[in-house]
Amino acid sequence: MKSDEALALKALEKDRLFEMVLQHVPFDGWGSKSLQAAAADLGMTPITARRLFPQGQESLLAWLGDWLDRQAAKRLASEDLERLRIRQRIARLVAVRLEVLARHKEAMRRAVAAGALPRNLYATSRRIWAGADDMWRMAGDQGTSRELDYWTRRGLLSAVWVSTFLFWLEDRSEGDAETRAFLDRRIDNVMAVARLKGRVENMVRGLPGLRVFLREPPAGGCRS
Repeated sequence: MKSDEALALKALEKDRLFEMVLQHVPFDGWGSKSLQAAAADLGMTPITARRLFPQGQESLLAWLGDWLDRQAAKRLASEDLERLRIRQRIARLVAVRLEVLARHKEAMRRAVAAGALPRNLYATSRRIWAGADDMWRMAGDQGTSRELDYWTRRGLLSAVWVSTFLFWLEDRSEGDAETRAFLDRRIDNVMAVARLKGRVENMVRGLPGLRVFLREPPAGGCRS
């Protein structure tokens, strides 16, 4: 229990420092300069800041995804997503993430530039996938990687999130109205693809021997 409490306290400390870092990123980028400036604002020692984010830019960008998921979940805690159709749930889950980031557009532009660096590309793709998985689970999809549509759903939502996020970064409309319209169009496209995919999958599921590939392996491992 003590270790759980220690981890929770550390997460709170990281959040506090990270949210201050967001204020400096537009001027100093995602790196040690913003980290040290944020620590100074909070009266935190440079050693403590480095302990919390030991890899500098990489650690900060990794925490961004985790922080965003949790902040979105907090905003949705009082909403009844189950009363919405699946299409509406997905739209709300994407929109709430943009609401969380609304005050940090310039920091997010910097995040795109940093995330596109060759050394960060793999981690960036993993964060996008993790975010899509988190959204689907909040929408009620508790599927596993053994299911046919698990990968397709998350791949499609990853594309929706990335395209909408990039559009939002350049949106100057009142209340990001153009982003909301763009998101609606993207989800319409995805739902059309999903309907077609569903018809194809129904045919594929009838193929002889398919269950052999989808079946979970025996508890003792594969038989020789």
